[in-house]
Amino acid sequence: MKVVLAGAYGNLGADVFKALLAAGHTVVAADMIERDLGLTGDYTFRKLDVTDAASLQGLCDGADCVVTTVGLTKGSATVTNYDIDYQGNLNLLNEAKRAGVRHFAYVSVIKADKAPNVPMLHAKYLFEEALKKSGLTYCIYRPTGYFYDIVKVFRPMIEKGSVTLLGKAPVHANVVSTEDFAAFIVAHMMDENKTYNVGGKETWSYEEIANMCFAAAGKPAVIKRAPAWLFDVLAFVNKLKGNGKEAILRFSKWTLTEEMVGDTVTGDMSFKQYIEDSFKGA
Repeated sequence: MKVVLAGAYGNLGADVFKALLAAGHTVVAADMIERDLGLTGDYTFRKLDVTDAASLQGLCDGADCVVTTVGLTKGSATVTNYDIDYQGNLNLLNEAKRAGVRHFAYVSVIKADKAPNVPMLHAKYLFEEALKKSGLTYCIYRPTGYFYDIVKVFRPMIEKGSVTLLGKAPVHANVVSTEDFAAFIVAHMMDENKTYNVGGKETWSYEEIANMCFAAAGKPAVIKRAPAWLFDVLAFVNKLKGNGKEAILRFSKWTLTEEMVGDTVTGDMSFKQYIEDSFKGA
């Protein structure tokens, strides 16, 4: 089967790319840049700029399915989540429709419909709604978060000797490895009009995660609490500065104060083991 994979060289996209090739699919690997992943198989690279609808012409010709992991994951002063997560994916969807593609799979985020004031979520929700109305058979994946993202957030605080969490109530997440999630994506990309809230096999509170990180780093656990409204202040200040960090701060507040537990559990990889391995030799 021929699959167009948009965002093929990102962190998640690369694992989806590998899983598609391992399953024997023909892949059009579309992204802004190509990098050496050491892969062999039936694939071609196509340079991708989702903000330029004209540049997408012909991308989806002959494809059976489009899978997109495209989304803005860092602060930008030039583009917004609405430019990339919504309009960019909409451009891709329109090209898929023009080419006669019947199946479209989209990686969103859990609870995307619950936070209209968080651009990184709301833009994804708007695209979800557009996809549902498109007439194409769709599969929407809403992951809880990824192993590497959580460690990336906690590591600098661990290195400084203290972790700051938001609010007083415990918050839980069952994050999933990108490898396990990629396998789930490929296995279910042809499902008809399904939405999955996907998480890993272990559910931990952020305090438990912080303690595991401190233990793996061989440091005493120092955990502090800050009021959640502090991130609202920081977001407002950065909005005034126009540096693109507002969306990241609002998303960070959301993920640290909301239960992020998916009811579709997949994979065998252990987050606890991942933490221990990540801090080895650090």
